[in-house]
Amino acid sequence: METFSPTLAETDTLLTAGLDYYKPTMSQLAYKHEPDTQVTFTLHNRGDQRFADYLEPGQLQERFDEIQARGWTRQETEFLGSIVVNDGQRAFSQNYQEYLRTHDLPPVEIGYDETSQDLFVETTGDWPMAMFWETQVMADVSEYFFENYLIAHDINPVDVYNEGDRRLSEKIAVLQAHPDIRIVDFGTRRRFSLKWHEHVLERLVEECPDSLVGTSNVALSQKFNLKPIGTFAHEMPMVYAALAEIRGQDVRESHNGFLEDWYNLYGEEYSIALTDTFGTDFFFEDFTAEQARKWRGVRQDSGDPFVFGEQLVKFYQELGINPKSKVLVFSDNLNFRKIVDLKQQFGDRINDLDGIGTNLTNDLGLTALNMVMKATRVRVAEASAFTVKLSDDKGKHTGPPESVALYEDKYFKVAA
Repeated sequence: METFSPTLAETDTLLTAGLDYYKPTMSQLAYKHEPDTQVTFTLHNRGDQRFADYLEPGQLQERFDEIQARGWTRQETEFLGSIVVNDGQRAFSQNYQEYLRTHDLPPVEIGYDETSQDLFVETTGDWPMAMFWETQVMADVSEYFFENYLIAHDINPVDVYNEGDRRLSEKIAVLQAHPDIRIVDFGTRRRFSLKWHEHVLERLVEECPDSLVGTSNVALSQKFNLKPIGTFAHEMPMVYAALAEIRGQDVRESHNGFLEDWYNLYGEEYSIALTDTFGTDFFFEDFTAEQARKWRGVRQDSGDPFVFGEQLVKFYQELGINPKSKVLVFSDNLNFRKIVDLKQQFGDRINDLDGIGTNLTNDLGLTALNMVMKATRVRVAEASAFTVKLSDDKGKHTGPPESVALYEDKYFKVAA
C-alpha cells in the first residue's frame, strides 16, 4: 500500500489543476459574446458542516491570491490550443488563448457572514475570467477543510487514505464486473485532495482503462492522457436569462438563444444539453425537433434519473429519432450501485454515460462537503439582475425568493 500524506500534488502549480473543462468552454463563449459583462460568483454551503469550523480566511486568502497572481500560463493555454474537435478544428482560438494569458483573474473576497454564521467567499469580474474561480474555490475549500479537520481531530491521514483505497477497490471491482459501464470523472469540485484525485485516476487508468472515458479536470486530463470532458453548466443559461431581463428582452427565449450560440460555436462535438436549469419540463418544451436531431444528447443533473431516462427515450421516439443514436449523461449524486441499476434499465435503449463526482473522489469514510459556487448576479453598465436556477429538486433552486417566484410564475411556467 502506498503511503500518502495530505499535501498538495506537483500539478498544484497549475491553475488548471482546479478547473473543470466546462469552465474554458463556457469562458470562450462568454469571451465571444459578453466579454465586458460583470458576473458575481458566490460560494454557498448547502450542508451541515460549517466551513468556519476548520477553515481560516487568511489561509484561503493566501492561496487564492497566489493563484490570482499566477493566472494562466502559456503551458496551460497551449494545451487548450492542442485540443481538436470537429474533424481537425481547434476547440480554442488563438485569440482566446491570448486573452487568457493577458487578462487577470479578479480578486476573491473572503469574510464572515453574520446571517449564515459561516465563511463568505465571493468574486466579481469580467464574466470570461471570473467564472474560473468556481471550481478552483470549491476544490481548495474542500482540500483545506479536510487537511485541517484531520489535524484538529488527530487523525492519521494514512488511515484515511487506506480506507479510501479499500472503497476505491470495491468501485473498480464493480467496473471490472460490468465492462459495459462507461464513466467520466466529474470529481474536481468536492474532492478530498488533489493528490487523492490523482491517485484515483491513476488506479482507474491502470486497472479498468476501458471503463474510464475521460475526466473533467483539465490538468489531470493532460497528465494521464485522458479526454477532457465537459460542455456547459447551469451558469450559461442563468446568465443569459439575467442579461435578457436587464435588456428588456424575452427571458424565456434566452434559453434557446443560448443553445443556438453554443452550437454555432462548437458544433456537434460539445452538443450535450443540460436539461434542468429552468426545469426539465420546460426544457422538453423548448428544445426543438431540429435541435434534438442535431445535438449529440443531454445531461441529467437533478430529479429521478430513472424517470428522466424514460422521459428522454419517449421524447426521442416521438420525434422519430432512434434513442440509441443519442447520448444520455447521468450526473446527479451518482454512486456505483445506482450506475449498475441505470445500466440495466437503459443500457440497450440509449448510449448512457455516468459522470461521477464526489462518490469517486471524496469517499474515504468522512462526510464530504455539500457546496456550490454559482453565478448570483449579473451587471451591465449600471443595470443588474439576479440569476435564478429552477432545479427539478426544489432544494437546489438558487436565487432570491422573489426572483425564483418570478421565474416560476412568469418566465418559465410550463403550459398545461
